[in-house]
Amino acid sequence: MLPVLRPTLRQALRPPGRGATGLRLVRPEGAPGPAGGSPGRGYGGARGHPGDPEVQVRTLAGEHGGIAEILMNRPHARNSLGKVFISEWFAALDRLRGDSGVRVVVVRSAVKGVFCAGADLKEREQMSDAEVGPFVQRLRTLMDEIAAFPAPTIAAMDGFALGGGLELALACDLRVAASSAIMGLIETTRGLLPGAGGTQRLPRCVGTGLAKELIFTGRRVDGQEAAGMGLVNHAVQQNQDGDAAYHRALALALEIVPQAPIAVKLGKVAVSRGMEMDLASGLALEGLCYAQNIPTRDRREGMAAFREKRPPRFTGQ
Repeated sequence: MLPVLRPTLRQALRPPGRGATGLRLVRPEGAPGPAGGSPGRGYGGARGHPGDPEVQVRTLAGEHGGIAEILMNRPHARNSLGKVFISEWFAALDRLRGDSGVRVVVVRSAVKGVFCAGADLKEREQMSDAEVGPFVQRLRTLMDEIAAFPAPTIAAMDGFALGGGLELALACDLRVAASSAIMGLIETTRGLLPGAGGTQRLPRCVGTGLAKELIFTGRRVDGQEAAGMGLVNHAVQQNQDGDAAYHRALALALEIVPQAPIAVKLGKVAVSRGMEMDLASGLALEGLCYAQNIPTRDRREGMAAFREKRPPRFTGQ
């Protein structure tokens, strides 16, 4: 059994079939550069302009160093999952996967009141039956890559997250929602069923019975209800700027950034992949992850900092 489970660290953290491209990070106009520090307040600082990419990457600096953002910016279609949007999501993940300085990724929207409205039904309507299958498979692959991204990912849900939009949030490790945000797997109300991971990730999040109820009825819930059922980690009262979930997600990211990066990544592998196994196999995987962490400099630094009664300085080595 053990040889089957024995991945190298690089293999364990890379999604199947794709690898890092080495493309450099790009910052959209108005994003903070290396000398920057604070993300923009409200949607005025995040809102894109006509002609901007639909999915943008920005890296934060200063007190927010180690945090990257994936900014969804398709206002005319409420961030719906169209072909260009999906392609740019793949490119964003490739860019960030190649940056060892990224310790947490926050996924947010530049469109006020919307996280992601789900499938682009206008675009989908133009597809033939033969085209729909490959398109949905590509969308499912995207969700798998988000889930397999090496560093922790946090979805900041300040507005509607419906259908594929909720599936995208479910692919992230953690979710923060404004109490007024509306979410649901509403596919059955459109003659569809969730096809981008929702039927599998929702029950792993809230339990089988409740997941079936939500999928069968297509019910929508707000952020407060979602927190009560475990669908989101935190629900916060929305603020005047409409970005309360984003700022709570940033605060959560700041709790993760100082921790040992390799240990955090291996912990993610152990939990995420262990949930797909029986207990014995999951424990074997945990042992393998633990063994890979033993020779790291960060583990030795953690022990030294404890002995010397000082904060550790983890470097990700």
